[in-house]
Parts: sequence; C-alpha cells; structure tokens
Amino acid sequence: MGFLSFIVLLGIAYLLWRVTDQLPDLIFRLSEIQRDIAELRRRTSSEGDSPAAPAQAAPAAQADSSTDETA
Repeated sequence: MGFLSFIVLLGIAYLLWRVTDQLPDLIFRLSEIQRDIAELRRRTSSEGDSPAAPAQAAPAAQADSSTDETA
C-alpha cells in the first residue's frame, strides 16, 4: 500500500510540475488577450460611434425594466 501511495504522490508531483511549467505561457497569453480587448475598446470608442453606445445600452435598460415589472 505504501508503494502505491508513493507512485500516486509521484504522479501528482509530476502533474503539478507540468502545470507550473506552463504558467508563464498562460499568463503571457492572457495578457495578450487583455491587450487586444483594450485595443478593440479604444478603437470603438475613438471611432465616434456615440449613437451606437446608447443603442447597446438600451437593451440592457429594457432587460432591467422587465425584471422590475415582475418584482
């Protein structure tokens, strides 16, 4: 039983080592995604689509008012 526990412990240690080995890559990819999203938001806000912004907010306002009516 002790040998089996040792093998399981080695398996867990190996998996943790593999996960921690990949963490820098994952963090870098997440930062790239965040940078891309920020750039897209800047582009949409700088294009002067001010009429589009209230149109996007209007469905949310309607959804909020529909929940208020049922409450």
